[in-house]
Amino acid sequence: MITNKDQFIEKFLRIDLNPASSFMLNNKSFGKVLLSILVTTVFIFHSLALNAQIMDEKSIVADGASLELLGDGFEFTEGPAPDEQGNVYFTDQPNNEILKWNASTGEVSVFMDEAGRSNGMFFDDQGNLITCADMKNQLWSIGMDGKVEVLVDNYKGKRLNGPNDLWIHPNGGIYFTDPLYERDYWERDPEMQQDGQHVYYLGPDRSRLIRVEEDLMQPNGIIGTPEGKKLYVAGIGDDKTYVYDINEDGTLSNRKLFAELGSDGITIDNEGNIYLTGEGVTVFDSEGEKIAHVPVDKDWTANVCFGGLDRDVLFITAMDSVFGLKMNVRGAY
Repeated sequence: MITNKDQFIEKFLRIDLNPASSFMLNNKSFGKVLLSILVTTVFIFHSLALNAQIMDEKSIVADGASLELLGDGFEFTEGPAPDEQGNVYFTDQPNNEILKWNASTGEVSVFMDEAGRSNGMFFDDQGNLITCADMKNQLWSIGMDGKVEVLVDNYKGKRLNGPNDLWIHPNGGIYFTDPLYERDYWERDPEMQQDGQHVYYLGPDRSRLIRVEEDLMQPNGIIGTPEGKKLYVAGIGDDKTYVYDINEDGTLSNRKLFAELGSDGITIDNEGNIYLTGEGVTVFDSEGEKIAHVPVDKDWTANVCFGGLDRDVLFITAMDSVFGLKMNVRGAY
């Protein structure tokens, strides 16, 4: 594979040309200069074309960075979550796997199969991977040894619709969304199990499960601020994202419209910018102003997080692939 301008020039100069087209290259140095000018021009315009696709008003994307394919050949990628070392765990839900992208080597390996059809994920402060296990509509805690603990399997005696995405508060409490997306692998009744699609909060002691929002159209992506004061939840059914104040008891108040855009997954950076997914990745500042858009050449961009050794790689799951984009900002998590 030719990856840079110099490789292209050297390869071109090794091509056997007919006399009519090669007379200028008989003097190899002269030909190389001309070709270098031509190829440099082409590479500049190609780079400008790539960067022109990324709208970035606040320079949050690293200079010259473009979307990099980190892995492909999956069926549908979701739920990216970074560990303390910056490795990113993500799911291939149709194949029932959780995979790991190694931040040091770039290698992708299988962390767990028979993964409960996990969807959204987040690491707790003990290093356990908390997942929305959609197979039986549960919330799981997975240790790095692969041991599974079921944290939630019902609400008031009834099965959940299908936990989709989650965020863990600094106090250890877990917020998660519970929309309804019928799955062909369900052995249960595919109809709505609860009386609607809601947002739930599991207290730090893992014994108190309450509803904290009952008035969203298909709640999906969810993220909170690092200090634990604000919660962002996407109502993908009406294509809107809302922000709430988080109260001491875990309940929510002061709901406000944050953006006229829904989202499948959400993340936040160290400057408080909010990243929404769907048609690529769209970024809003903390006031709800659109500041960037990263197009992804896939039918759907499902989820996003920050990974890498310095937490400055925007890790994107989209259909059968995962991508990375070098950033000037870092993830809040």
